Amino acid sequence: MKLTGVEKQEKSMVMLSVTVEKEEFEKACEKAYHQSVKKINVPGFRKGKAPRKMIEKLYGAEIFHEDAMNACYPAAYESAVAEAGIDPVGYPHLSDYKVEDGVFTFKALVAVYPEVTIKNYKGIEAEKAEVSVSDGEVDTEIDHLAERNARIVTADRPVQNGDTLQFDFEGFVDGKPFDGGKAENYSLKIGSGMFIPGFEDQLVGKKAGEECDVEVTFPEDYQAAELAGKPAVFKCKLHEVKESQKPELDDEFAKDVSEFDTLAELKADVKAKILESKQNQADSAFEEALLTKMIEGLEGDIPEDMFERQLDRVVEDFGYRMQAQGIDLNTYLKMNNMEPATFRNLFREQAVRQVKIRLSLEAIAKLESVAISEEDINAEYSRLAEQYKMEVERIRGMIAEKDLKSDLETQKALEIVKNSAKAVAPKKEEKTDAAAEEKTEKKAEKKPARRTTKKAEAAEKGQEEKPAKKTTKKTPKAE
Repeated sequence: MKLTGVEKQEKSMVMLSVTVEKEEFEKACEKAYHQSVKKINVPGFRKGKAPRKMIEKLYGAEIFHEDAMNACYPAAYESAVAEAGIDPVGYPHLSDYKVEDGVFTFKALVAVYPEVTIKNYKGIEAEKAEVSVSDGEVDTEIDHLAERNARIVTADRPVQNGDTLQFDFEGFVDGKPFDGGKAENYSLKIGSGMFIPGFEDQLVGKKAGEECDVEVTFPEDYQAAELAGKPAVFKCKLHEVKESQKPELDDEFAKDVSEFDTLAELKADVKAKILESKQNQADSAFEEALLTKMIEGLEGDIPEDMFERQLDRVVEDFGYRMQAQGIDLNTYLKMNNMEPATFRNLFREQAVRQVKIRLSLEAIAKLESVAISEEDINAEYSRLAEQYKMEVERIRGMIAEKDLKSDLETQKALEIVKNSAKAVAPKKEEKTDAAAEEKTEKKAEKKPARRTTKKAEAAEKGQEEKPAKKTTKKTPKAE
């Protein structure tokens, strides 16, 4: 293999001109002949016995060229990349591949890791809310806990919203029963909205042992087209009314549902957990706001291939999560009547953001001369092994040390950004309703209301997986 040209182009693209010399290409052709000869019919010869020259004379000298190019291309391309000293971030785009006088030449346009700069990454200001927990929030959570530990008992009274009703029903449209409209001893929580609108409301006030007709109209968009928009009558027979009885909120309740001896201790723990959750949300929102402002200082030509590769990873990760729920991605798309390209574009903004965050943090790590020690690397391998309940050596085999080191560098870079950042209180929301406007006019001398700005989504933390640098081999086609 011989690298005959390296041409830098816009958007961090490089054009490589590569030559596979005659002797090397001839070996590839000979190998292609031996792999294909058994499939080729040549008059006068048994299958697999025809000489190569006879086959080439009969079918053309280039008959083995495409297979030979496919065999030569991967190693030739990798050698060219190494010789050029470039760092690919996407698949190569091939062109001008041809064979002349036994010499195979081709060009590969490849996106390379961009050279970027970052500025204004220290002292970033972003909103950060002060968090607190009210007694009402604690009481609400305690009430939910009581609901989860409630007893279901028979109620000797008319049906109320929230009750569970045991009953039989049979539905009729135009005086005739329809498929799926009948059930016995069905259990329905009144107010759950499980049945079509108006059904559950008509059962409120009825008693166990009663029979009644429920008259409803199926929605126009009902899934069964033959019933959509049609009036129906359901003949019902009520068997049992059950109600939920929540436990008394006292020390005994606390002992039953937690490790605490008193209700006061349980409430204190609930309050602490709500506060922790709110604080984590505020911290995540603050970090996302910092990252948004940080990438505004990123400068450089980022190749489109880099965004596409990250987009591949995001979509692939979504597919894995769907599989974990027992559904493959194609089935998910069909269920949502969505084309793959449309679905993919839903994640484009996220992928672009992830790439820019990663490049920004890498640039900061270089500017700040971030150093990762052997102890840091070993500690991270141990942490991951503990997290995933795996042997350290197995983790080492799954994650290359250079990739782990790069991740640790970006983590430290993020800490530099966060430690130098300035948190400011969120702006107050401006009231725009008529009453507020009237109140503002009457008290014009007082401080005016201010707008609130919302944070971006907090799903990604800026520690996204580094875009892959390895290149998947692409098969050229002979001209």
